[in-house]
Amino acid sequence: MLPKFWRQFRVILPILFGAGVYAFGLLYFIIPNKLMEGGVTGITILLNYAFGISPSLSTLIINIPLFLIGLKMLGRRQMIYTGVGIAALTFFLWLFERMIDMGWIIPFQTQHDYILAVLYAGVTLGIGLGIVFRFGGTTGGSDIIATILNRAFGWSIGQIMLALDILIIGGSLFFISKELVLYTLVTVFIATKIIDFIQEGAYSGKAFTIISDHASEIAEIIMKEMDRGVTIIPAIGAYSKQAKEVAYCVVSRQEIRRVHNIVKSVDPRAFVVINEVNDVHGEGFREELHH
Repeated sequence: MLPKFWRQFRVILPILFGAGVYAFGLLYFIIPNKLMEGGVTGITILLNYAFGISPSLSTLIINIPLFLIGLKMLGRRQMIYTGVGIAALTFFLWLFERMIDMGWIIPFQTQHDYILAVLYAGVTLGIGLGIVFRFGGTTGGSDIIATILNRAFGWSIGQIMLALDILIIGGSLFFISKELVLYTLVTVFIATKIIDFIQEGAYSGKAFTIISDHASEIAEIIMKEMDRGVTIIPAIGAYSKQAKEVAYCVVSRQEIRRVHNIVKSVDPRAFVVINEVNDVHGEGFREELHH
């Protein structure tokens, strides 16, 4: 029982932390500078700009029916971490609102240097959402809508979310200037890149696929000189019908030139394909500890 609880806790804790970072970014950078955000969060910001409604209150009111619909259509298992994300976002929005009201937090507000606000907003929102997504959670809203529409009509989740973002950010033109909308697009771009970085993993590298008549010799040198594992894959040339060997290995970015030099020194005519790889686990990279 305890190990199962601990596994759940190890997933839920990062979702709580990510939701807190995201809520902080909204209240510290986005709202004070009249910027925007996509999805249902963007609706809560618009309601705040138009009617002064608390973001924590509108987040809760909008997400409760969406969560109940999602629970019915998508199932309890898929929605459990979404529920955690919604509850955490609502709580942290409420908490930071109270802290701002009491003067414990002074939001970053600027009238001139919006670039600084945009950069930090994008990084903060990206880190928060990236952590939430990486551990299987969401902050509700448009994620639920997109998943339901995908199940019902087969539409792409990415396209649905993009359409919702365009609609909501476009609607903000009634409340904020075109200049701030353009700044918002920069924020969204930065946040998206940070989310991708966290999702794909900081531990990235390059995968070498080496097709050569001397693949075994190349593998031996890589293993000996670089202490990297290499896999030899038997293959057959589609045109020549001759048996070949393919060497496959993953190295860090700093080792790309060394592998190039080894391959060329053994077989200058080797056919080499280099691919980007992300979130590399295993010996020589990130080790996963299992208890």
